[in-house]
Amino acid sequence: MKKNSKIVMFIAVLLPLLLFVFPLWKITLEAPQYPTPLGMYIHINDFSDANPHDIKNINLMNHYVGMKYIPDAIPEFKIFPIGIISTVIIGLLIAFKANYRWYLYWFILMIVLSAAGLYDFYLWEHDYGHDLDPKAIMKFTNPDGSVMGFQPPLFGSKDILNFRAHSYPQLGAFGLGLGMALSFVAYRLGKKEQKKSVA
Repeated sequence: MKKNSKIVMFIAVLLPLLLFVFPLWKITLEAPQYPTPLGMYIHINDFSDANPHDIKNINLMNHYVGMKYIPDAIPEFKIFPIGIISTVIIGLLIAFKANYRWYLYWFILMIVLSAAGLYDFYLWEHDYGHDLDPKAIMKFTNPDGSVMGFQPPLFGSKDILNFRAHSYPQLGAFGLGLGMALSFVAYRLGKKEQKKSVA
C-alpha cells in the first residue's frame, strides 16, 4: 500500500521539530582546575549552560586570552528556526500530495541545508577561536612563533593548552538526522510500492 511510505515520510518531516525541544550540540571543557567540566548547549535559537554559570565562567577565561565573549544571540538564531519550520511545511505538503520521488528531493534539500549549517558552525568556531584581541592579558604562541588559536573541534575531542574540549551532537541533531534518514527510507518504500502497483 502506498500509505506506508506516506506514513514514514510524515514521521520523517516532523522529527526535525525536536530541535525546538532538545539541544542541537554541546561543547564541554575539561581541566584540572574545574572538578565539574564547563559546558554549553547550542540550541536552534539559544545558548544555555550545562551547569549553572558555565557560560559566564567560559567568558571569564576567554577574556584572559583575548577571545570574544559568547554572545546572548547570533543571527543564526533567527534564520535556523525559520529554515526548519519552512522545510517541515514543505515536507508535509510533499508527504500529503506529492509523488514518492519528491521524498528524495526533500532528503537532498535537508542534506544540503544541514551541510551549510555545519559549515556555518565551523566558521563561527574558527572566528571565535582565532580572532583574538591583541591586547589580551595572556598570549600563547605555537612552536613556529605564530599566535595560538583556541578553536574547539567541530566534532570530537581536542586538547587546547590544559583543557580537553569536546564537541558532540545532542538529541535535537539526532532527531534531525533520523528524520532525514527516514525520508530516504520513505523514498525507497515508495519506489517499491510503485513497482508493485504496476506489476
